Amino acid sequence: MSEVIRHRLNESPFARWTVLIIVATAMMMGYFVNDVMSPLETLLEMPRSQGGLGWTPSDYGFFSGAGSFINVFLLMLFFSGLILDKMGIRFTGVLACSLMVIGTMIKLVAITHEYDMIHIPLFDIDMPGTVARASLGFAIFGVGYEMTGITVSKAMVRWFTGHELALAMGIQLAMARLGTAAALSISAPIARHFKLSTPLLVSLAFLIIGLLAFLVFCVMDKRLDGTSRTSNTSTTSITSEASEEFRLADIGITLRNPGFWLITLFCVLFYSAVSPFLKFSTKLMVMKYGVDADIAGFFSSIAPFGTILMTPLFGFVNDRYGKGVTLVITGALMLTAVHFGFSLPMHSSTIAIALMVILSIGYSMAPAALWPCVPKIIPLKCLGTAYSMIFFIQNFGRAIIPMCVGRANETDPSYTTSMLIFGFTALGAALTAIAMLIVDRQKHYGLQQPNIKK
Repeated sequence: MSEVIRHRLNESPFARWTVLIIVATAMMMGYFVNDVMSPLETLLEMPRSQGGLGWTPSDYGFFSGAGSFINVFLLMLFFSGLILDKMGIRFTGVLACSLMVIGTMIKLVAITHEYDMIHIPLFDIDMPGTVARASLGFAIFGVGYEMTGITVSKAMVRWFTGHELALAMGIQLAMARLGTAAALSISAPIARHFKLSTPLLVSLAFLIIGLLAFLVFCVMDKRLDGTSRTSNTSTTSITSEASEEFRLADIGITLRNPGFWLITLFCVLFYSAVSPFLKFSTKLMVMKYGVDADIAGFFSSIAPFGTILMTPLFGFVNDRYGKGVTLVITGALMLTAVHFGFSLPMHSSTIAIALMVILSIGYSMAPAALWPCVPKIIPLKCLGTAYSMIFFIQNFGRAIIPMCVGRANETDPSYTTSMLIFGFTALGAALTAIAMLIVDRQKHYGLQQPNIKK
């Protein structure tokens, strides 16, 4: 091995934490926009004469699931991973941020105009043109949103492997949840004090800021390539985007890994029990717990706001002390208890707040420990494809669950049925995490080991 010519840029704590803040900002803006319509369900279902769009709960459920349509039915999320591994982090990130901007523009135009009913052959249903066009925009946004997620995850592995990876991913998730919490908190008040389209105008501005932030990251990431360690034979795999050529045959490395499939199944179940729930939670607070519509979004935002501090905390614990799968199991069990609690015939807003606090702990604990597990079982050159396959399969749940819950709420407005759907989904996630622990002991992945290399 030849003498080190220059230290890698990511060996500088200031440089790698600066990169974290930049890319996490882009991701935070995407998370804000992803949930900006969630607190508006009540307004969307009001008649146009009262400032709404006249949507039904099924219309809203279809729209909520539309963010996954292109990713799932056209396999775009899988191809996003291939693009990431072949074209690199910088190209894919700029493309992803641009798609989010385009999709949000389409959604904004859709809700500011009135359209006739149209037929959707793929689903064999008729729906208002506004719903169909807004869903198309959300679907395009969803491609960029998920592409951003896998790109930022690979960027974190590239810059933080051997350092504070779980803490970095925890802070990244915390900033993303800050975007979600902000959307749940301010979207409805903005819409009520201005008009229904105003939150989307704010969203568009935020996404442009996110795109500009990612362009700054591209400059720093290019410098990382120029400051990588060199040797007589090869470049360190962590530091160069092109250090190992990805081939389609490498997908088999991922597909043959049982740990990958367990992580994937856990993600499908866990996130299907969280993300769709947050989209329906504002109306749940109004209809079941009697919370005023103007502040119901703040009740819903307890979960994402709570994760802002706790996700980095659990990431720090995982970095220093390990026990990643144990944290994942505990988080899933807490989520299970919360959903079964919401299904009970209790109507106290105090109970609702307590359940949302518990949900925020579980929602922090499991992801903070889960995502650093992936690079422990998958090589860096396959990481983009691995993340994309996880998110691709996960999107089946995120597309189907909102539709099921929307229909369940029409037949059972007490929310008992829909909360039981979420509860059993979370229970499945907990059982999957237990299986993950068993496989880790057999395969010696090191998922229970600390991330920081001493």
